[in-house]
Amino acid sequence: MAEVFGRSGEELVKKARVAQVLRAVPGYGPARVAALMAVSGVTEKRRVGGLTEQQRERLLQALAG
Repeated sequence: MAEVFGRSGEELVKKARVAQVLRAVPGYGPARVAALMAVSGVTEKRRVGGLTEQQRERLLQALAG
């Protein structure tokens, strides 16, 4: 995810939904992604380009933990 956030200036990355990107992470299915996003305060329809710095930090911390 850190690599994706680092590329968030690219048009394709900006338009990608956070949930889709998280589902691409091995071991993260729909239920686990939904729980992770809820804990991080990110709505299901949020796109990578629309994340705040705080939301990015919370997602990265949740993935690391």
